[in-house]
Amino acid sequence: MKTPEELFQEGFDRYQAGEDPQTIIPIFQEVCDRAPKNSNALTSLAWLYLLTNKPSSAYKAAKSAVKLNSHDPQARINLAVAMLDLEKKGVRPHIEVAQQMIMADSEWLDEVKKNFDDGLTRKPEWKSLVRVQKWLLEV
Repeated sequence: MKTPEELFQEGFDRYQAGEDPQTIIPIFQEVCDRAPKNSNALTSLAWLYLLTNKPSSAYKAAKSAVKLNSHDPQARINLAVAMLDLEKKGVRPHIEVAQQMIMADSEWLDEVKKNFDDGLTRKPEWKSLVRVQKWLLEV
């Protein structure tokens, strides 16, 4: 049986290879079930849910990821996107914290930019992601 870390890497590699996010969700669900305090797995799972138009599931996963690691800008971005998709209030504080983090750390900024590009390549008409991207990067 594979460890949660090995499963995470397998899911990540399959995602990077361009596999349909829908087929990778079960891998990340298993990682989260077996390692419930793994904020990276929850952040990844939230992203996959967002890509497959499941904002309620994305919201739950992203909320847990932010609770476990409040200093992960991608977890906050995922949460903000899910909140926009669900028309929930309270998006701004997550945007502001993510913005502070990416302005303080160029590696995070590069990672976030890469994720925006990836998301919009896989889901070109993603209005909520475009809104968050504008808020964060057009300062």
